[in-house]
Amino acid sequence: MNNELLSVKNLKMYYPIKGGFLGRTVNHVKAVDDISFTVREGETVSLVGESGCGKSTAGRAILHLEKPTAGEIIFDGVDLTTLGKKEMRKMRKKMQIIFQDPYASINPRQTVSQVLQEALHIQNVVAPGERKKRAIELLETVGLASYQADRFPHEFSGGQRQRVGIARALSLNPKLVICDEAVSALDVSIRAQILNLLKNLQRDFKLTYLFISHDLGVVRHISDRVIVMYLGRIMEVSDKHTLFEAPRHPYTRALLSAIPIPMPGKKKERMMLEGDVPSAIDPPEGCRFHTRCPFAGEKCRNEIPELRPVSESPEKHLCACHFFEDIYLANKINGE
Repeated sequence: MNNELLSVKNLKMYYPIKGGFLGRTVNHVKAVDDISFTVREGETVSLVGESGCGKSTAGRAILHLEKPTAGEIIFDGVDLTTLGKKEMRKMRKKMQIIFQDPYASINPRQTVSQVLQEALHIQNVVAPGERKKRAIELLETVGLASYQADRFPHEFSGGQRQRVGIARALSLNPKLVICDEAVSALDVSIRAQILNLLKNLQRDFKLTYLFISHDLGVVRHISDRVIVMYLGRIMEVSDKHTLFEAPRHPYTRALLSAIPIPMPGKKKERMMLEGDVPSAIDPPEGCRFHTRCPFAGEKCRNEIPELRPVSESPEKHLCACHFFEDIYLANKINGE
């Protein structure tokens, strides 16, 4: 079994809401509220959920692009929450991010060569005379040509710009790459090319991915394990095969039922959720999902469910639902 590269323990990200004449903190947006998970070397773990569930915020907190409110982030044996700016800069060489928008995340005033050389200059990992050569090597690694190095970002298509973003993430030879909705802004055909590129790069450079997405079709293609989030908390954790074939949490079942079937004329029963996602400023007591769950009981409204193991699963499968055993058994009896 691969070694544990990343361990997130009781991570919280609260954003203060100011109010009143003196601008005091009157409340908080609880974007991420006490989540824990691990990522092993060489695997791809996906964070999935609806918009606003906290998955991108968790990714930014792990990279310390935003300082966590509470919790531990242990990466490569070091608790990042205890590091100062100088120590954190050294650790950044080992962890990089691919952003959602391949245009907004690249400086439009720099050529692609300059974009790729910037990190090499800041971290001083390549001699000045060798940096352009390294930039060209990175472009060729992601499927672009050397003559494109002196072009500006607006001269590239969306898929090509995302390849530049991937090249930039690879420039410092990282161990962990966080892909924050890395293909959601691309056309379907280009999306498949980028996903295959990411898988090939993972194999060639022994990369570990934390893949953040709302697209379960993409997640099924690229993931080893999947973490389902809802309103700042984790609902279910499983390997991808178990999750897609035998989901336990009602929210996971609802997400999976919404995936389109690529076969004309074939239909499947959808699990429709009533109401809207509650506010992260004032989340529901007990289970966060109980206001939309068709199986919710009194216990769900008063007690926060812990992530518990699913005993019959051959792999480590966890579910945060008080009644997931009863729900699964009832659905199995009904033939669902």
